[in-house]
Amino acid sequence: MLNVFRGFVLLLLACMGIAHAADTGWMTSPQNNHARVRFQAEKSQDRILGLLTVELQSGWKTYWRSPGEGGVAPQIVWPKGVKDSWYWPVPSRFDISGLTTQGYHNKVAIPIVITGTTGDTLDGTLTLSTCSNVCLLTDYPLSLDFSQPVDGGFQAAFEQAMRAIPGDGGISSNLTAWLDGGDLVITGSAQGGWDNPGIYFDPLEGDVLPGEPVINHRGETLRVTVPVTDEWGDRPASLEGKKLSFVLTNGERAQQTEMTVGARPAADRADDAQTGLGSMLLFALLGGLILNLMPCVLPVMGMKLSSVLHAGSDTRKIRLRFLATSAGILTSFALLAAMVTALKLTGASLGWGIQFQNPWFISLMVAVTFLFALNLFGAFEMLLPSAAAGRLATAGGTGMAGSFCEGVFATLLATPCSAPFLGTAVAFALAAPLHSLWLIFLMLGVGMSLPWLFVALIPKTALLLPKPGRWMGTLKVVLGLMMLASSLWLTTLLNQHLGEATSRVVMLVLIVIALVIFARTGPKGSPLFWGIIIALAALGGYQLRDVVQPPQAAASRASVDAVNWQPLSEEAIQAALGQGKRVFVDISADWCVTCKVNEHRVLNQPDVIAALNAPDVVALRGDWSKPSTLIADFLAKRNRYAIPFNEVSGPGKPEGEILSPLLDKQALMTALNNAKG
Repeated sequence: MLNVFRGFVLLLLACMGIAHAADTGWMTSPQNNHARVRFQAEKSQDRILGLLTVELQSGWKTYWRSPGEGGVAPQIVWPKGVKDSWYWPVPSRFDISGLTTQGYHNKVAIPIVITGTTGDTLDGTLTLSTCSNVCLLTDYPLSLDFSQPVDGGFQAAFEQAMRAIPGDGGISSNLTAWLDGGDLVITGSAQGGWDNPGIYFDPLEGDVLPGEPVINHRGETLRVTVPVTDEWGDRPASLEGKKLSFVLTNGERAQQTEMTVGARPAADRADDAQTGLGSMLLFALLGGLILNLMPCVLPVMGMKLSSVLHAGSDTRKIRLRFLATSAGILTSFALLAAMVTALKLTGASLGWGIQFQNPWFISLMVAVTFLFALNLFGAFEMLLPSAAAGRLATAGGTGMAGSFCEGVFATLLATPCSAPFLGTAVAFALAAPLHSLWLIFLMLGVGMSLPWLFVALIPKTALLLPKPGRWMGTLKVVLGLMMLASSLWLTTLLNQHLGEATSRVVMLVLIVIALVIFARTGPKGSPLFWGIIIALAALGGYQLRDVVQPPQAAASRASVDAVNWQPLSEEAIQAALGQGKRVFVDISADWCVTCKVNEHRVLNQPDVIAALNAPDVVALRGDWSKPSTLIADFLAKRNRYAIPFNEVSGPGKPEGEILSPLLDKQALMTALNNAKG
């Protein structure tokens, strides 16, 4: 129908013989210097064709016919009996203070058809809402005098504006919609595939408001999932039979769609449950397996190596100990699932590795890793009675209980690492029903246990190590140093909670204790002994200097070449996009090992720093070292629950592109270039 009317209007313009024109010229308001408006019109016979043009300063926006969760659409109040029909171009989506809105920035031209007029003059009042960090509601008086000469450029401007109005078809003719839980789901297909699709909703019947949609497409298939709530914020029990109106875009094309919400297809329910959960279980298996390759788990792998050496050629002991380690891993993932279940039932924030935001948990991990280091240095035989020393030594890794503890310990150390596949599986689990959550977490445990189970199945693979000898003592010292390094690193995570000065004192105390014990129990006289003594003494002196004379603030130590990071917020993203800039988002934490690897390998490279400091790039950083509702909500909105998180958006990628947890410099630079549009 819209296509027929558009053709009629263009034909009317072409056939106009005698026309009367009016033009308000550009108008501003002393109450709003961020916008200017212009209304042009031509009158012929019984109707007026009008064109409202709005120009906005950078960072400001106005609203579409359906503003979304906030805002007011432009409107004109005419004299009694005068009616108008507005034809709206495709809008953009904005997120402000957690609200999803739809509107325009920079410049927009809106065609309007007016009927019911008499005479050569027409007065009205345009009410326009414009928003940035604040919102202004401004009235503009319109005084139209159709005795003015016809502007030769009006017809071309009106025709161009009408061509930007979405038609009734041209993209997809087989769209279907249904309610799935609290989400409205829309599916369809487009011949030739999808190119950066977008969708913009009118409210449904009953004042049901759609939120921000999640758009997935593959080949010619499209699936849109959008949360819906009523005016009280509650999920509707049913939408079946309600009218649904939206604009769908595919590349440069746009389609206005009117349809009725139906019942959820039975095939979709079955496919979603089987395919979705099945693929996520596979992702969980691969993600858990890859965790063994992350630097977080290396100290525990070293401990297990030490226990294998003590077992000698006893394949039965090797099998039992590796099975016990696997049991510890599976038990830990079950405990993590129980913890997440409790958090989910109480409505708390969810995320992978968020236990490292708790200072008590960090302190416990510092103590455990430090005790393991002292055990490898031989401290327990020296400091404790023989019975207690034997018990602690066994718990440290030479018995079944010790192997079980190693599995638990490996899992706890793995949680600050986000590996490929793991983030996707965890995100699915945290949003899934409880039975699916437990299945995915246990599959993560199975994946991480696979190398240990392999050795348990074929113990001879562990016997490929060299025969026991003096080198075992050296290896034991090296493993102790690895564990001590882990303990000292964990101590730095207390900076956020205890302050940098206190955490440095704690680290100094640990270094002094380790130095004294190693000096009494280490392999005296060897070059390794004196090298470690000198290294620990130097490290202790360095810490003592910082305790006595604290270093300057981080801001003054920062390199002049560092990235100009700004605080992360949805408002900052939308403000930058409104100015036509590109946005790079980085969410990290002190406890996130993968984040530190990304910083060293990618973000601290000179060419990346230069790209992120470009005039049209805004770099936003969020720190999740401590609990943050803003960051938790930001990640959940993007169906992510693990860090590192990196996203690139811009004129060429308004919906944003989420990058791999393990950043690649070339992929980052390509995404930034593509975001230019």
